[in-house]
Amino acid sequence: MRRPPSSSARPAPQTDQENCVAHNGSLIPVPGRDIMVQAWYQGGVSVFDFTDPAKPIEIAYFDRGPIDAKNLITGGYWSSYWYNGYIYATEISRGLDVFRLTPSQYLSQNEIDAAISVKATEFNPQQQPKVVWPASSVVAHAYLDQLTRSKSLPADRAAAVTAALTSADKIKSARDKNAAAAAQHLDSLATELEGAAGTMSGSDATRMRALAKTLQGRAAGLR
Repeated sequence: MRRPPSSSARPAPQTDQENCVAHNGSLIPVPGRDIMVQAWYQGGVSVFDFTDPAKPIEIAYFDRGPIDAKNLITGGYWSSYWYNGYIYATEISRGLDVFRLTPSQYLSQNEIDAAISVKATEFNPQQQPKVVWPASSVVAHAYLDQLTRSKSLPADRAAAVTAALTSADKIKSARDKNAAAAAQHLDSLATELEGAAGTMSGSDATRMRALAKTLQGRAAGLR
């Protein structure tokens, strides 16, 4: 999907020949953030972050433009849903479009991959089921990217966590001679991060604790 300019605001390009109103959408399961994809009829499809509800920001969009340049014809996306790594947008007059998110300054590849790691066998957007992320390295990297973006985690600590995860990913089973040491190192880093979270507040504190818990889960997988 196209990325908006660096500004968080984008002028509404809709003309008098386009019906535009918020319609069906769904959450995108990026850990540590509240992100939604929203259909707008002929206003296109918008992806926005409302983790801070006082400061929502659009991070991606797609807009086909009017069906007819001179006449108002009802059409556009009446729904847009995230499902296992893709956004499916049903267009009233022009069929189905399928999108994939691409990394930008607003969303890293690790965050996208962490969202994709949540698999569903069926989906009802009206239910919005609870999302549980696996204790995987990609989920940990997603939290790392967020804490680095907000400058809440010093570069040396982020590098230490990255190195520990890289080492853990090279271990194939608990019988590996390095497994115990790698697990202990991850646990030690998790304890350190939990302590740091106690000095923080808001979303970054939640992310720091979630990163610590993910490292603990990753360590448990090595035992």
